[in-house]
Formats: sequence, C-alpha cells, structure tokens
Amino acid sequence: MLSSPRLSPRLALLLAAIAAGFALHPSRAQAQWWSRGPADFEECADIAEKAASREAKAAALVECNAKFAGRRKPGGGYTYFDFMQNRNFDIAGPNPTPRELKLIDEQYTAWLDEQRRSNIAAALAAKQLQQTSLKIETEKAPQVRPSIGKPRATASDARRSKATECSRQSFSCEWSRLSEGISDLKKWLFGPSASKPGRSG
Repeated sequence: MLSSPRLSPRLALLLAAIAAGFALHPSRAQAQWWSRGPADFEECADIAEKAASREAKAAALVECNAKFAGRRKPGGGYTYFDFMQNRNFDIAGPNPTPRELKLIDEQYTAWLDEQRRSNIAAALAAKQLQQTSLKIETEKAPQVRPSIGKPRATASDARRSKATECSRQSFSCEWSRLSEGISDLKKWLFGPSASKPGRSG
C-alpha cells in the first residue's frame, strides 16, 4: 500500500493563499461593476438624496458640485454655466474638456474686452454730456460785469450824456446847457462858494 506524500506546512499555506486569491478575484470585480460611481451631477444628486440625514445630503451635494461642473440638458448633452460671464456653454460631457475650457477662456477674454470698451464709451458720453450742459448753462447765464475798477461818472460825463439825449435843437436842451455853462463859469471866477447863495445878515 502506497502512502500519500505529506505537504510541508509552508507549501500548504501558499496553495491555500493562491486558491483564496482566485476565489475572491471574480467577486471583487463584480462588486466594482455594481458600485461604479455616478456618471454625472444629476445621478450623483439622486444618490445624495438617499442619504440618511440632512447634513449627509448637504455634504454629498457639495461633493457632487465639486466632481461635476456640467449639468444635463433636457434634450441631451450637457451645459456649463460660467458665472464670470453669466452665460451657459454647451459641452460634450459632464465636465468640460481642456479644449472646451480653452474656448470658454477665450470667450471670457473677448467679453472682458467688450466690457472695457463699453465702459470707456459710457465714460466719454457722460463727459461730453457734462461739457454740453455746462456750456448751455454758461450761455444762458446773464453776463454780469464786475464794478471793480469801473471809473466813476463825472459831471462832464453827465453833460455829454445829456448832450446826446438833447440832439435836437429844443429850447429846454439849450437852456440846460446854458445854465450849466454859467454855473461852471461862476465856480471858475469866484470859487466853489460862489455857486451857493450866501446869507445876508
């Protein structure tokens, strides 16, 4: 009778580990297939809604936002909202590709240039409007000449003024000229006191 060969404990342990590895490998692969992650934000949000507590839901939604930038469109495809430009961009998947991100950045640069041009045009228009209104106000304001440095009117100026007023040959104009001439002659001959009648006492 032949006796079966005895395996060393080391060899037996090695064979058992290999057998266990083969046995566990297919089940691990199946578990990964069933527990694959969400494909997009909406799927991730659906899973987050099933969380036990309100805090867990909120934390899961924050994680979904961080993982997926795009949102599913009703007709298919995805859209990405750029808050800097306040507009949406169509993208191919749940997250923008590097090429799509480059296009969004180029659009943002063009948008910034347009905003800068609009701001400059608005500032120029406001300045022109201010200058125009100031010009209109200046033209409407009455011209007031300062009286400082203006020479005082003298008696001869008053006579010239009266002479221009009395250009016609009239008795009243001629009489006033004659009386002024006599007054001037009295002042010249007798001094300033001659023009005032003295009191007799």
